[in-house]
Amino acid sequence: MAEETGQEKTEEATPKKQNEAAKKGQVPRSRELTTVAMLLGAASCLLIMGSYITETISSILIGGWNIPRAYAFDTIMMTETLYDQVQSGLVMLVPLFAVMVVIAILSSVAIGGIGVSLEALQFKAEKMSPLKGLKRMFGVQALMEMVKAIAKASLVGSVLVFLLWHNADWIVGLANRGVAGGLGVAIDFVLWSFIFLAASLLVVVSIDVPFQMWNHAKQLKMTLQEVKDENKDTMGNPEMKNRLRQLQMEASNQRMMSAVPDADVIVTNPTHFAVALRYDQDNMGSPIVVAKGADLIAMYIRRIGDAHNITRIEAPPLARSLFYSTEIDQPIPRGLYMAVAQLLAYVYQLKQNPRNRKKMVLPDFPIPEEHKRD
Repeated sequence: MAEETGQEKTEEATPKKQNEAAKKGQVPRSRELTTVAMLLGAASCLLIMGSYITETISSILIGGWNIPRAYAFDTIMMTETLYDQVQSGLVMLVPLFAVMVVIAILSSVAIGGIGVSLEALQFKAEKMSPLKGLKRMFGVQALMEMVKAIAKASLVGSVLVFLLWHNADWIVGLANRGVAGGLGVAIDFVLWSFIFLAASLLVVVSIDVPFQMWNHAKQLKMTLQEVKDENKDTMGNPEMKNRLRQLQMEASNQRMMSAVPDADVIVTNPTHFAVALRYDQDNMGSPIVVAKGADLIAMYIRRIGDAHNITRIEAPPLARSLFYSTEIDQPIPRGLYMAVAQLLAYVYQLKQNPRNRKKMVLPDFPIPEEHKRD
């Protein structure tokens, strides 16, 4: 589509496109990361279980060599002997295979998450296109694979030559050792081979992982028109509209509730409405509404106010007027200046003389007709 319209894919993929790609199995993967993880996992298993593996293999080999001649002519005894040998081998190998499988799965999903889809296995005619085949052969991914193959061959070859040269005496002397001794040396050699190979391939991994993530993001890029079309489709969905409206309301309520502790006074209905006001005479031209709500939200405002010792005044007419005439984070209307001024003066006097609260008479707040609500 981008080629047909002449638009370049310059926009990052939207979450919707990323999710669709993941459902199709299109996620970044690094085979080199899996290889290194499995080499290190195998080395760890050999380090932990090396002695057990040596003893088990030695027992199987020695037991096989020492089978009585008579067993060769006794089907039952030979079957039992072979069964015991195979069982010992499986008991040794199953934990190793289980660890390798877990490591392979975890390392495979480490950078791209789980993205398994049967759609990738389905036949598609475009996959047979010679032109697209040439693009894949000479594309960035193919070039990177070639560079990795050369680098891996060079690194692995160098490491193996180094290990064989450095351990030549050990290898030559294996024939002079017993079964257990020879196996011990062989396992040590394999262990260090895995470690050195993993260390050398870390160079390839450090380049391949960022490249795979960059290349995946590049392949998912969209044109500006595609982003606009997707936004239209998304915003046109009634369920999505309701969900966005709900999220916006939740975010707005969270911000509003976090501002309640900064209020100077909370005016209540007393139960149906609650409006929190704040006024800083040095920095504000008029008081502002930091929070307001009805019913359940009003209850939360009252609770937060009580928890932070915010003065609460029960003035139903003023609370209703403020609730219906104001917006959050906006100044109160001019028509309510006098009423709110008397309210704040009352609150300030109350804070200075809290013991005289019972003696102080709440003013009859003047509310203009246009701001009165029943």
